[in-house]
Amino acid sequence: MTRILVVDDSAAMREMIRIGLSEAGFLVTEAADGRQALDLARQANFDLVLSDVHMPNMDGIALIRALRTDPAYRHTPILMLTTESSPERKREGKQAGATGWIVKPFDPQQLIATMQRVLG
Repeated sequence: MTRILVVDDSAAMREMIRIGLSEAGFLVTEAADGRQALDLARQANFDLVLSDVHMPNMDGIALIRALRTDPAYRHTPILMLTTESSPERKREGKQAGATGWIVKPFDPQQLIATMQRVLG
């Protein structure tokens, strides 16, 4: 089963994503911020990380940078799922190592299709 780490400071958003991804056959683990996500990522291997950008403690861009220094996550797909749509922020995410960028609100089917595409 494909393991997904969902990182968002909104419990409601995490729950909505978890329900949709679980129904699509993914095994979902949730984190409330980048620091918690990094701890979880060091304890288990995830096939894909889906993260918000704006979060307390450690934002999504810092999380990407931290994950990309870990050999286990050097090639793991990391998708940003965020309200942030500025070209500068997207460029910053890409430079940090983001695989893709999805802007909220999003179509759950589009999210799943994008995830399946980057997972191969």
